[in-house]
Amino acid sequence: MTSSEKSIRQGRPRYVSLATFRRSGREVRTPVWIAGDGKRLYVYTNGKSGKVKRLRANPRVRLAPCDMRGRVHGPWIEASARVVEDPRAMDPGLALLERKYGWQMRLARTAARMSGRWADRVVLEIEAGDVLD
Repeated sequence: MTSSEKSIRQGRPRYVSLATFRRSGREVRTPVWIAGDGKRLYVYTNGKSGKVKRLRANPRVRLAPCDMRGRVHGPWIEASARVVEDPRAMDPGLALLERKYGWQMRLARTAARMSGRWADRVVLEIEAGDVLD
């Protein structure tokens, strides 16, 4: 395993390209924030987004380190994801993301609350096989 792959599995990169798959099999890439706890990786997103709709149909994802515009600069790893909607179950992932991204994550959460979109928020829980080696 390369250091880049290990870095993704530990949730270290600032941005990761999350590739989800349409029913046709076509890949759709989205740059996201990601944080890990040593077993799983977490992403915070809108539950009505396209990536969530695609994940409900197909849990397969791929991850690669990228910049904020989604330009990939490392190898891809295969993983599977599930949508977490229960507020209590979302808390560990949100806490990890807030610890990693600090004021930016707090600002994103506040904006979601103020805009009335907080109820639409979900956490994606990602398992990348042998998450930590």
